[in-house]
Amino acid sequence: MVDGPRGVDVAPIGDEDVVAVGDFLHRHLNSRLSSERWARSAMPTWSVDAPNHGFLLRQGDEVVGVYLAFYSERVVDGEVRRVCNLAAWCVLEEHRAHGVRLARAMLRQKGYDFVDLSPSGNVVELNARLGFEFLDTATALVPNVPLPSRRGVRVVTRPEDIERTLSGRDLAVYRDHRHAGAAWHFVVTVGGESCYVMARRDRRRGVALFATLLHVSDPAVLARAGHAPYRHLLLRHRTLVTLAEHRVAGRPPRLSRAQRAPRRRMFRSRHTPAGAIDYLYSELTCVPW
Repeated sequence: MVDGPRGVDVAPIGDEDVVAVGDFLHRHLNSRLSSERWARSAMPTWSVDAPNHGFLLRQGDEVVGVYLAFYSERVVDGEVRRVCNLAAWCVLEEHRAHGVRLARAMLRQKGYDFVDLSPSGNVVELNARLGFEFLDTATALVPNVPLPSRRGVRVVTRPEDIERTLSGRDLAVYRDHRHAGAAWHFVVTVGGESCYVMARRDRRRGVALFATLLHVSDPAVLARAGHAPYRHLLLRHRTLVTLAEHRVAGRPPRLSRAQRAPRRRMFRSRHTPAGAIDYLYSELTCVPW
């Protein structure tokens, strides 16, 4: 624990702190998620040797600020990279001046690539000052209309069928995320080829009728599937529009249009190029805000 002025301390979030952190985030960041749901969301569903779950601010016995983190190990160009995903950040107004101490504690951890996939407000400017770069998040808005599926196209959704369809890295990614609280999973098959898709529900202007594609294992197969994946997101998940970033999903389908102001996403790394940054093993898969 690091002592700060006026008795506000910075400390790593351990397993024993997750319940208190969940309660704090429920009360002060997003009450749509219960305290229990926040606490579950803070615990990743994949195995990783993580140093903490982020950092917190504490005044006496009271939590007054939280910065969640999700850790993973990824292979880039044959080398293992350790990644820290900066996630939910919330500090009580009267302690806002101490918020930057949480960011500095996070970034002082050596040997990590850092990604921030949902920065907002002043966080974007702070990240830029701390050396973060922007990802290209050009996004297509795809209407989830119930057009007929093309001949030979199937959407596989049952977990046991997904397990049988996937292999290798795709299967490992699915098993790491199948219990993640925000992730939806399905496989699109076109003839003898398949594409594993992971998506989530998203909010825009308080409306939770959007789906966001987080992972597309083969964008070419997704494109050949036509509108079947988006029909599935309408009928199964009751979403009206899909946000399909070009860097995730490739060429957008017919009927889509460009989003005017796509969500900003940022990263900081000395070695990993922007093209190798993805949205797996992150808050986007774990936290169903």
